[in-house]
Amino acid sequence: MAVVPTKRKAPLSTKLMAIPRELWRNGGLYIMFLPAVALLFCFNYLPLFGLSMVFKEFDYGLGIFGSPLAQPWYQNFVFLFQNEGTLRAVQNTLITNLMFIVGGTVGAVTLAILLNEVTHAAYKRFVQSFSLLPFFISVIIINVFAYQILSYDNGVLNRLLMALGAEKINWYGEPKYWRGIMLIINMWKNVGYNGVIYLATITSIDVGYYEAADIDGANRWQKIWRITIPMLLPTMLTLSLLALGRIMSSDFGFFYAIIGDNPLLYPTVDVLDTFIYRNLRKLGDVSMSSAASFIQSIISGILLVTANTFARKFNPDAALF
Repeated sequence: MAVVPTKRKAPLSTKLMAIPRELWRNGGLYIMFLPAVALLFCFNYLPLFGLSMVFKEFDYGLGIFGSPLAQPWYQNFVFLFQNEGTLRAVQNTLITNLMFIVGGTVGAVTLAILLNEVTHAAYKRFVQSFSLLPFFISVIIINVFAYQILSYDNGVLNRLLMALGAEKINWYGEPKYWRGIMLIINMWKNVGYNGVIYLATITSIDVGYYEAADIDGANRWQKIWRITIPMLLPTMLTLSLLALGRIMSSDFGFFYAIIGDNPLLYPTVDVLDTFIYRNLRKLGDVSMSSAASFIQSIISGILLVTANTFARKFNPDAALF
């Protein structure tokens, strides 16, 4: 019986000796990598020292490290959850972002599949460019568009309702409509950009699958359902996991530009980012605002790890880690 030789691990000294050789050989690549490392360290790791504010009574004069510890240490969390708006903001953030993830994914995949079915090259490029344009429009301009459509006196929607014989609706005073409104605006802004990612995935699918389906007599819908969508699933899962990692962090500029400080809409669209900003501006309590941000991170981390575990069981190639 032949003996299979086992591979011995190189000693630590040999690995250390290889480092200068590797740096000399690929020094240019490592130099290009340094700015990214510096930015990551400065903006993602250095701010971690600020987490100590969560457990302190922050004093601007004493600074982060000089401020005394809160008594008890969880005092800021108690004050935070005594605020009646905290749980409402958490609920709104989860519901709104889940709607954005589901609606955005369905819209982007649908757009990508429809564009892939278009055979006229010029028309396809035009639609793709036109759908991508809203992604680059400022949220301030989007707010102007939304106001022109939803304004009570001169809004396009109310004029249409009056033309149909219906009564006008005070859109900016009715919170029940605004989750749907924010979903429509978010999809209009982002579906084109995400659709490009899915379209790139579709174009990389081996045409042999479609040719085999043609031989078997499959129609266009069957090819989409049996080939295109299953091939898109890993990309859909990966992008959804990345979105879940930010599920507790809404786009502050997007929400604040459109909603502003309108208390009538707080019941449905006051998310954690706008809630934290408003309390920090009014109360000036940095420690309580830091506690809210800390809770954001903890919940997002738990959801991301849980979702990634299920994704790994469903499709290991789609898992992030």
